[in-house]
Amino acid sequence: MRTNCEALNGNRSNLEKHILKTLAEKQDFQAYINYIKNPREHFKNFIRDEVNQFVTKTFEKNVRPMMENSTKVLQQQITNAARESSKHVKENDGDVGFWLRHFTQQLSGVLVFSKSDLIGVNQGDANVSFLEDVIKKELPSIKFDIFSKFRPEMFQVKLEQTDRPDEILIDHFCQCCWVQCPFCAAICTNTIEDHPGDHSVPFHRNNGLNGWFYRGTTNLSISICTSAVASDRHFRNSSDERILWKEYRIGGPEYASWSITPDLSELPYWKWFVCKFQKDLEKHYEKTYQGRGKIPDEWRKYTQEDAIESLNKYI
Repeated sequence: MRTNCEALNGNRSNLEKHILKTLAEKQDFQAYINYIKNPREHFKNFIRDEVNQFVTKTFEKNVRPMMENSTKVLQQQITNAARESSKHVKENDGDVGFWLRHFTQQLSGVLVFSKSDLIGVNQGDANVSFLEDVIKKELPSIKFDIFSKFRPEMFQVKLEQTDRPDEILIDHFCQCCWVQCPFCAAICTNTIEDHPGDHSVPFHRNNGLNGWFYRGTTNLSISICTSAVASDRHFRNSSDERILWKEYRIGGPEYASWSITPDLSELPYWKWFVCKFQKDLEKHYEKTYQGRGKIPDEWRKYTQEDAIESLNKYI
């Protein structure tokens, strides 16, 4: 499955790239908020969706045609066996029991089947043609019942929890660090859950995505962590202490455990996101991108295609 599913064929960074690409394509703001606020749960749901889509696609392309062909052949074999059994009974002046023995013997190589499976048949009924008619009449409904129970969505339900492909993949991808940047909520990319050393990410985001705003205003922040730590500006920590961005580590334990390197490079993806969902973000946080938080005009030049392409280029 990992070999044939592009999103699952790689490391967690590759998986996150496909998550962000899917979010950009669907443009569902609530899905974005779930990703920003509950990334681990979003990753799990994405993996489950990818597995379900893969199973369904594989089922429709490969499994269903094979099932239909096999069932068609089996149905013909059963019909032929019933017809031959009726003919054999007439030629040997046999009874229902004779018909049943001949019928089950003919199918012994294709079905786990015995005369006891038809124990409800009246052994005294000499009208063996009735049995043949019943077989012909009931086979289509039996075939339909088989197909109704054998659906792609039932594939994983029938498996033990530890054997389900989605749970195996979730365990593979999600046993890692999920600590989020205290400023922009970007997820640490370390693949070890309780790793030594600092948390870090290759690209930070606009702090307003996490609800940060400029003190004394209702303006959402447009600062990006990597450029902010290279400035002479300040921020307020959870204790309302005024901290120089350059000295962010003294802001408290949640800040001290992060390594945020001054860097002016920024991912166009999140600039596009802020412009695309400006009204949604303002409504969600009950703040606005105005005043000090006015969105730069250059951010608005990025298109959806630019945003997705930036993922392919930098992640």
